[in-house]
Amino acid sequence: MNFWKDLKKPFTVLAPMEDVTDVVFRSIVADCGRPDVFFTEFTSADGLNSPGREKVAKRLVKRNVESPIVAQIWGKKPENYFKAAQDIVEMGFDGIDINMGCPVRKIVKQGVCSALIDNEPLAHEVIQATIEGTAGKIPVSVKTRLGFKVKRTEEWAAFLLNHDIQALTIHGRISKEMSKFPCDWDEIKKVVDLKNKLGKDIVIIGNGDVNSLDEVDQRVRETGVDGVMIGRGVFKDPFVFNPNKSIRDLNLNERLDLVETHVDRFAEQYGTKRNFEVLKRFFKIYVSDFDGANEIRQKFMEVKSFNEVKELIKSLRS
Repeated sequence: MNFWKDLKKPFTVLAPMEDVTDVVFRSIVADCGRPDVFFTEFTSADGLNSPGREKVAKRLVKRNVESPIVAQIWGKKPENYFKAAQDIVEMGFDGIDINMGCPVRKIVKQGVCSALIDNEPLAHEVIQATIEGTAGKIPVSVKTRLGFKVKRTEEWAAFLLNHDIQALTIHGRISKEMSKFPCDWDEIKKVVDLKNKLGKDIVIIGNGDVNSLDEVDQRVRETGVDGVMIGRGVFKDPFVFNPNKSIRDLNLNERLDLVETHVDRFAEQYGTKRNFEVLKRFFKIYVSDFDGANEIRQKFMEVKSFNEVKELIKSLRS
């Protein structure tokens, strides 16, 4: 039941991103040119096992055509990872990933995500609980960084590689750096070399500052990673996984089609149950890097409802 081994290498992965990689945006990316693997938004294992479960579980809505798709979870209590893993198996996900990389301060202050890098006993409990919760039915993976406040690349990677995980994604920065410094792919290569030295049959995925398929090929050649995960690169081009097309190839009407499709799917999926303002980060993706883009984008930033978006799109069509 380990889909990671069946992927043709090198493969591509859409990174999990908070308030970004929901089922709606994943459907847009799939239309533009799908990656080999999808990840969900971050989902709290503790939240799934709380009175607020219904609200949290909405992050795990998926479509069957997205397979393989991995549910990413985070949290602090191992027993909740166990229960969340059981739920995720029942939901029909192809894999489950443990978030040990998110650097957001208000999150790591809780001792979770990238803070687990400096808490190996709890990290071990979390991994073991998740594996036990899946009962071997779907693969377990981890996404992490090079360290928390300082680099611990090989020490930390060795700890993780000695667990029964099937894939390991390494983001080439420490948590403290957020995304403010260049990604260190030389450090990612150290993880690949260590995996080979230890003789582990674990897929290694590199992540950080990759914005095109050409860069994917370059990083694979340089480091030997099995696959590359792209996150912020999809903000520059939702066609980033498409070898034959770029958003730069689209005229204004075609870009407006993307906006309208996204808004329609968002309205159908969430109605008024999700903050409309979330949509505005996506308008920036579709309306950029062409003459007059700034003025048009500003108009989109001022809309306050689905109807206003529709009217604006209608007025902009040529």
